[in-house]
Amino acid sequence: MIRVGSIVLRVDDLRRQTEFWAAALDYVARQDDSDDFVLLRPRDGVGPNLSLDMHHSEAPTPPRIHLDLYADDQPAEVARLITLGATEVHWDKRPADADYVILADPEGNRFCVIDAGE
Repeated sequence: MIRVGSIVLRVDDLRRQTEFWAAALDYVARQDDSDDFVLLRPRDGVGPNLSLDMHHSEAPTPPRIHLDLYADDQPAEVARLITLGATEVHWDKRPADADYVILADPEGNRFCVIDAGE
């Protein structure tokens, strides 16, 4: 059997990105990380890790891969993430009835917040 263990993001500012993603996902950093790599793990132990690798790279637009974050209260989560430093990405091809909002982290890595509420 195989499973997703960690999703890796390349980052320029490791400290800032660690703060953003830890707060965004309620993840905690592994204790033995280095000056150029941090593995964030779910506080409750459920779900994949998010690894932050300090290695400059240009993010393609649109990105080939992104995170989809499911939220029961999408407007509240979008507002919270923007308060943490995310920005909304406007896309002219987004359908009017889309169940997602596109955001970017402080370094421009895009992710979607999906309305998972009932």
